[in-house]
This record gives sequence, structure tokens and C-alpha cells, in this order.
Amino acid sequence: MKRLSLSQAFWFLLRRDLLLALRNRSELANPLLFFVLVITLFPLAVGAEPNLLARIAPGIIWVAALLASMLSLDAIFRSDFEDGTLEQMLLSAHPVPVLVLAKVTAHWLVTGLPLLLVAPLLAMMLGLDEDAYGILLLTILLGTPVLSLIGSIGVALTIGLRKGGIILSLLVLPLYVPVLIFSASAIDAAAGGLSVSAQLSMMMAFLFLSLSLSPVATAAALKMSMS
Repeated sequence: MKRLSLSQAFWFLLRRDLLLALRNRSELANPLLFFVLVITLFPLAVGAEPNLLARIAPGIIWVAALLASMLSLDAIFRSDFEDGTLEQMLLSAHPVPVLVLAKVTAHWLVTGLPLLLVAPLLAMMLGLDEDAYGILLLTILLGTPVLSLIGSIGVALTIGLRKGGIILSLLVLPLYVPVLIFSASAIDAAAGGLSVSAQLSMMMAFLFLSLSLSPVATAAALKMSMS
């Protein structure tokens, strides 16, 4: 049997994870429903004051996105760990960081992309300034992959623990804070008509740094956890 090339292995693993996610549609919908529910409940909690909601909208949206991302992190490797696929992946002749990147990409397409699509509607509900919609989408596009990439390291470190959810949260949440701060700050600045170049530059730096280091760190953590 002919061995798959590296690119073929990447796309095969990506397609496999997407198909598995589509078969478990209830789990697929959980992060999106959580995102929508958290944001829609905020006006009920703080009051339907338009100016107040518009002012805190960037923080609301990004806190909800961060929590929705954390809700689905365990799904990156859990099923593969339980059925033995993860061991086969680590024994593969292909570089493990590339295979890890395929799984993280699938996770983002399943969890981050839906948030990107529904965010403008929720921003409209909160009364966010229309001038900030483009920056909102851009920060989600840049920031949610960072959440998935950083989260994969935490999942890899806790994959062998029975109750690793709390430990996972403690590991990744401090690393998520800079993404939250710069993303919300960029949206708020855009709504006020200010320059957002500094915030976007930091977001792009986070993304490139995560793409460069996270797959390698995740692969090393998986090997350590499975040894």
C-alpha cells in the first residue's frame, strides 16, 4: 500500500475530523449555542440601556467567544485518545506537529468559524457601532485560531487525566487573557474612531507565534502524556 504524502496525510486527517464532527451535531452546536446564550443573557442581567450595552459590547462578545472556545477544547484529542488513534498518530512516519496542526484546524473550522459568522448579528443586537463591525470580524478571525492553538497544548498536557477540565482551564486561561485584552481594545477603539493598528499588529503577532510554536509544543506534550 502506497504511503500518503505529508500533504495528503494533513488533508485526510482534517477531512476525517470534520466528518466526525458533522456526525456528532449536538456537540458541534454546543459552543455556538453557548456563545449566543451568554451574549443574549447580558442585556437581561445589566439592563437594556443602549449606550451601556454598546460600550461593553466588545468585552461581552470576546468573553463569550473565549468561554465557548474553552468549552470545546477537550474534543480536539479526546476521541482519538479513547479509541487508540492518537497512539497511531504519534507512531506515524509523518511529523507529528503537522498532524496536530490538521486537528487544530478542524477544531477551529468547527468552533471558531461559526462564531465568526454569527458575531455581527449579536453585535447588532448589542448596539455596537457599525464602524466597528469589520474590526470585530477581523479580531475573531485572528484571535479564535490562537485560542485553539494555545488550547491544544493544554489539552495535550491533560489528556491522560480523568478530570482534567479544571486543570485545563487553569493552564490555558492566563494565556488567553492577552488575546481578550487586545481584541476587545481594538473593537472599542474602532467604535470610537481611533486607530487600531497597534492592536491588530499584536493580534497578528500572537497568531504567527502560535502557528510557529504551538504545534511543536502540543506534539511534545502528547508524547510526554502518552509515554
